Amino acid sequence: MQTEVSSASRVRVVEVPHEGGIRQSFQKWLYREGSAYAFLSPYGLLFIIFIVVPVVAAFLLSFTFFDAIQPPHFIGLRNYITLLTQDDTFMKYVLPNTIQFAVLVGPGGYALAFLLAWMLAQLPRVPRTIFALILYSPSMTAGVAMAVVWKTLFSGDQTGYLNSFLMGLGVINEPIQWLQSPQYLMTIMIVVTLWSSMGIGFLAMLAGILEISPELYEAAAMDGMSSRWQEIFYITIPSMKPQMLFGAVMAIVGTFQAGAIGVTLSGSNPTPQYAGQLIVNHIEDYGFLRYEMGYAAAVSVVLLLMVLFFTRIATRLFGSDT
Repeated sequence: MQTEVSSASRVRVVEVPHEGGIRQSFQKWLYREGSAYAFLSPYGLLFIIFIVVPVVAAFLLSFTFFDAIQPPHFIGLRNYITLLTQDDTFMKYVLPNTIQFAVLVGPGGYALAFLLAWMLAQLPRVPRTIFALILYSPSMTAGVAMAVVWKTLFSGDQTGYLNSFLMGLGVINEPIQWLQSPQYLMTIMIVVTLWSSMGIGFLAMLAGILEISPELYEAAAMDGMSSRWQEIFYITIPSMKPQMLFGAVMAIVGTFQAGAIGVTLSGSNPTPQYAGQLIVNHIEDYGFLRYEMGYAAAVSVVLLLMVLFFTRIATRLFGSDT
């Protein structure tokens, strides 16, 4: 205990915490909050090891020349300057392809996921579960399906299903190399990606729609709302903003990391005449084929900034107003 005398001759008692009190306070906090932090610690450790450390390492390597053999050599902003001013492949093919692919697959797959989730929500429980499983299963088997179904469907010989069907109808006279043709590869990539885009974001939207109270729709009907479109825009979407945001983020991330589709379908990286070359393929080309790790890291940072930019837009659209 310690006493202090104020200017008005009033005595005030000030308690100075002692070591035992601090220890007791820490023990109480540890007893109250320690279990929660113990459960979170494995995730936090793995997040730091597999997310934070690689991102920081890529950012630092983007300012270096690194060929995976010699130690990194600091070169400043040269990688970024080369990317924006001298990399003709990136500016002429990779960036336009990525923007085209993202614009069509991102909003297209997102809108399709919401529409299908809303349609399934109108069905009884048993058929809804069956159709949801059917729509979700391609996202789990996309790699196998591309190797078996899609490559067989678009095979370049006369035994390919599409060539055989069109030749049987007399539409074409000789087989078309669908997966090697720059004219068709991007379209096929978009179709395959949309087919396999009903993933976890689709399930989140379905769950969000099913959690909306029917009383909201009944109250809206009593107020004169009779159109299903009005219900969707004024009740459904505002009531499931967290699920809409989650679906948007998953669609953005999935779209920008879907570069493996073009390489898997065409069987080569770079893709034929760079027709299906996306930023992810460009990173793999420079990082693991040419071993220019510093330059690949710079491209990775640009891709990360693009993902963060579109994620920020999605957060502004569907984030909480509070």
